[in-house]
Amino acid sequence: MRTPAKIVCLFVFLFIATVFCTAFQKGRPAAKSVFPYKQAGLNIRQAAAHLLSRFTYGATPGQIDEVVTMGLENWFNKQLEGNLPDEGLQGRLRSYDAIQLSNTEVLSKYPPGFVVLQMALKDSVISKDSVGKAVDKKAYNEQIQAYMASKGLKSDQELYKQFISQHILRAAYTNNQLQEVMSDFWFNHFNVSFTKGECAQFIPAYERDVIRPNALGKFDQLLIASAKSPAMLYFLDNFTSQGAAVPASQPAMGMMMASESPQKTKPVNMAAVPPKNVPGLNENYAREVMELHTLGVDGGYTQSDVTQAARVLTGWTIYPISSSGYGSAMKGLVAKIGENNLAAEGFVHEGDFLFTPNRHDKGEKVVLGKRFEANGGYEEGVALLEMLAHHPAAANFISRKLAVRFVSDNPPASMIRKMAKTFTSADGDIRQVLRTMVNSPEFWDAKALRQKTKSPFELAISSVRAVNADIQQPYQLFTWISRMGQRIYYYQAPTGFPDKGQYWINTGSLLSRMNFGLALSSGRIPGVVVNLAALNPQKGTETAGKALVSYSKVMIPERNLDMAYQQLIPLLQVPVPAAKMNNEAGKTTAVSQPVSNKFSGMDAVSGAEELNEKKKEVVPVVNNNMLAQVVGIIIGSPEFQRR
Repeated sequence: MRTPAKIVCLFVFLFIATVFCTAFQKGRPAAKSVFPYKQAGLNIRQAAAHLLSRFTYGATPGQIDEVVTMGLENWFNKQLEGNLPDEGLQGRLRSYDAIQLSNTEVLSKYPPGFVVLQMALKDSVISKDSVGKAVDKKAYNEQIQAYMASKGLKSDQELYKQFISQHILRAAYTNNQLQEVMSDFWFNHFNVSFTKGECAQFIPAYERDVIRPNALGKFDQLLIASAKSPAMLYFLDNFTSQGAAVPASQPAMGMMMASESPQKTKPVNMAAVPPKNVPGLNENYAREVMELHTLGVDGGYTQSDVTQAARVLTGWTIYPISSSGYGSAMKGLVAKIGENNLAAEGFVHEGDFLFTPNRHDKGEKVVLGKRFEANGGYEEGVALLEMLAHHPAAANFISRKLAVRFVSDNPPASMIRKMAKTFTSADGDIRQVLRTMVNSPEFWDAKALRQKTKSPFELAISSVRAVNADIQQPYQLFTWISRMGQRIYYYQAPTGFPDKGQYWINTGSLLSRMNFGLALSSGRIPGVVVNLAALNPQKGTETAGKALVSYSKVMIPERNLDMAYQQLIPLLQVPVPAAKMNNEAGKTTAVSQPVSNKFSGMDAVSGAEELNEKKKEVVPVVNNNMLAQVVGIIIGSPEFQRR
């Protein structure tokens, strides 16, 4: 749907104005409570709304009542436990059979394209000359498809589609919202990407078996599990890293004495640093595990530390989980030694992980002042990761990232210090760090309210939750999320998506967000069914202005929306013709879903009605398209864009 230029310009202006000119309520300090929201002048319903905006993907209609009834602290503790029943979600996930497969099963059923070609060539289904050079490409592709069907093979793209779809369903429907939010946070922190083919097929198991189970646990356990995952080993190339032929007695070069403090590291004499192009040594993971996963870019490490850490982590690779393609590299080695003899020979086999002592650098190393004696093995890699996970710089770095995610783009240093202190004293227990954060007055401060801008994924999921949408084809939402600027699981850099509002918002993205809101509210996203009339309990209203007020209260609860009404009501006077409303917004599909939104009317409420009375303007609700426009404008509004 093409949105009128007047609306786009108004929305750009309103969003910027909302970011910089928001007026917050101020109140007197009240009696002490477990969560200090009263000190910020919030009542219990406003506090519940704030909790839901931070620790879920958005409140569903009536959920604030549930949280207030349960008690804010009790609700938060239940979310920290992360074990609420999820029968409804599990029912929606039953058709996604691929998401429960092991890595071995994935490689067997969804092999990479080059493996399929190798198999087809071996079975003489195609000729070597036809690969990439077929004259009749359609016939060639049909031949490959028929061969795959005969072998019971499926395209890896179907695997990715199932995985993305289940992620959207989990975010929209799980009762354990905090666990899902934290799973998303940690996946982004330990980012891997479908764009790197070597790791792509291992990503579903990576999220399922590494990220989600550890999302609310101990940080060191999550760090080590990610380091040993095939997805991470391939993504950052550590699966190939092996030590040079260095005599065990030779000391590490360019190292500092163990007695020196890491914070006092002196500039490295680069002449003493082992060359970066040592055959077999790959520093990619060692660098990122310090810069992105634990210490941060200002964590006090040097290039020498990176090189030494890479040497410590040599020999960490993939157990042969496939007979061909990715995951098969160690097949010959394991066969030569014998699976039953691995442990006796110093190999470590845990699930899909394999430590190979014959590829490990046996020399002495020093990282951040910690000396690793010569002739070490797998255990020194674990010791290195434990040291990084418990480093003071890691406590501060992880605490700050959590505060940015849950509080504001520029969180107060005072709160970060408290969180970092808990991180250290609680042995990296993420639950305890989150408790410290939510019990801090800074979390509830007016400066933190509505200060986060929703990412495209957060906007899409919060929208479907706000209107109680029935998602029957979740991949349709992925198409919209990608169009709005966030192609989940395809971010190439190991940094993950930036968690700052300025990254997401520009004129083009606001236009896409508004088009999404109108497409969702008008039922023009195939497989996503909405019933707008069921959302609104009020009766008796016949104007679009009054509908705007009533639906805003349902979709953006417990906020002072007087200014928002004044900004948005003029937009209802910008006509969106029925033909445009019925046109597939964004040109996504050819199939439309009916909208059960018979307009039942609402009671008169202050705000919009008063404004219309003063202006003597009454905007009639003439059809379902107008109601869809009302809800679409709410979704696209600056107020809904913030959490």
